[in-house]
Amino acid sequence: MKKKTIYICESCGYESIGYYGKCPECGSWHSLKETIIEEKKGHNKVGRLEERRPIKRLQEVEATNSHRIITSINEFNRVMGGGIVKDSITILSAKPGAGKSTLLLQVANDLANMGHKVLYASGEESESQIKNRADRIIDKINSKVWVISHNSMDYVLESIEEIDPDLIIIDSIQTFTLESFPSSRAGSPTQTMECANELVKIAKNHNRPRAVILVGQMTKEDEIAGVRALEHLVDAVLIIEGESGEELRTLLTTKNRYGSTGEMGFFYITDKGMISIDNPSEYFMTAREADKIMPGSSITVVREGTRPIILEIESLVSDSFTPFPSRIGECLKREQLNTLVSIIEQRGGIGFYDKNVVIKTTGGIKLKEQASNLAVLMSIVSSVKHIGIPNDTVFIADVGLTGELKRVPSLETRIRELDRMGFDRVYVAPNSGKGIKTNKLKIIELETLKDVIKDVFK
Repeated sequence: MKKKTIYICESCGYESIGYYGKCPECGSWHSLKETIIEEKKGHNKVGRLEERRPIKRLQEVEATNSHRIITSINEFNRVMGGGIVKDSITILSAKPGAGKSTLLLQVANDLANMGHKVLYASGEESESQIKNRADRIIDKINSKVWVISHNSMDYVLESIEEIDPDLIIIDSIQTFTLESFPSSRAGSPTQTMECANELVKIAKNHNRPRAVILVGQMTKEDEIAGVRALEHLVDAVLIIEGESGEELRTLLTTKNRYGSTGEMGFFYITDKGMISIDNPSEYFMTAREADKIMPGSSITVVREGTRPIILEIESLVSDSFTPFPSRIGECLKREQLNTLVSIIEQRGGIGFYDKNVVIKTTGGIKLKEQASNLAVLMSIVSSVKHIGIPNDTVFIADVGLTGELKRVPSLETRIRELDRMGFDRVYVAPNSGKGIKTNKLKIIELETLKDVIKDVFK
C-alpha cells in the first residue's frame, strides 16, 4: 500500500495536501493536524461491475420503512417514527449524565425480551460498569444481550460476524479506532468517519440488514463532537435534553429519514431508568379539584413535533421595591416576557412599573411557539388581580402589539385534544374556530386581549 500525508481539520474535517495556519473551510486556527493514510489499490473495472447489484426501476424497489423493530417504550417509538427501521443507522447525543447509556440499555434488553439479538459495545466503560448500571435499571437481564468493552472497531466487526445481532449499539463512536488508520487517534475526524462508514455497510447490507445506534459525544457548544459529515451520514439524529438535577428528559429528533423531524418524546429519569411519559397532557398539568381555582394559573395547548400537549402556565406577580422590577421567565426568553408585559400595560390597562413578574410551566417545558402567548398574558393578569381562572378554561392564540388576537396553526388538532380531555371552554382568535366540531367544548372567538380579560373576569 502507498502512504501519503494529508492535513485534516479537527473542527470540520477539511482535508488538504498542505498545511494552513487557519482552516479555509471553518476558519479555526491551528486545527489542521498531519495524518498519514494508506492508499489501497483499487479493484479493476470488471471486478467492480461484478460486485454491483442489478439496476432496478424505482417503482420495483421494496421499501423497508415498514420493516420496523417496535419496542415497548412508546415515547422512543414515537421519536423514531414508529420503531427502529431494520436497516437504519441512528446517532444519539446528549450532555454527560443525561441518560444516553441508560436509555439504550433499556432498549437493548427490551428488544432482547422480544427475541432479538443485541450487541452493546462500549469504548468508555468496563463490562462491570455496564453490568452495574443494568442491574440497577433492569429487573431481569436477557441472555440475548452481548456486551463488549473495547475500543477496537475491528474487534467489534469480528464480533458482529460471530454473534449476528439484529441491533448494534456503539457507545460512543468517538472512542473507537480502526487498525488500518494507525496514525489517527480515537476521536479524530478520520477515525470517527471511517468507523461510522464501516457500520453503515453493516446496517445497509442487502442480504442481512441490521439496525445500528451510535452514541455521539457532545461538545460544550451542545453540538455532536466531530465533523458535521457524521450527521449527514446517519439516517436519524436524536438528542436528549434536560437540566441536571431535574427529572424531565426530552428526546428530540433533529433529522429522521423514516419519520417526522422535530418529533419529541418525554421521559422522567429515576433510579430505575428512563420512564416513558405516555400521556404528556396529564404530566404537564397540576391535578386539582374542580372547585379549587388558583390565581396565576392558565392552560394552553402547544405542539411538540406532530403532537398537541395541554400545558399549564403559572405566573407570580409581586410588589417590587427596586427601581428595576424583575422579569424572570424560566420557560421563555426574557425579551419575549418583556414584550408581553408591555402589551398588558398598553392594551390591557394594567400597570407593571412597580411589579415583579415570574413565569414558569408545569414540568419545565419550554414555550417555543406564539400560540401560548394569550395563556401567558391571562396567567399574569390572573396573578395581579388575585382571581383564579376556571380549571376548564383554555387559551390558544397569539397576541399582537395592537392587543388583537391572532390565529395559530393546527388549531383543529389542538381543540380535538382539549375535547378529548374534557375541557369546557377555549378562547381563540376571530374566525379561526369555524367548522370545528366538538362534543362538549365551547369555542369562544374574541377580537382583543381586553375582550378576553373582561369575559373571563366578569
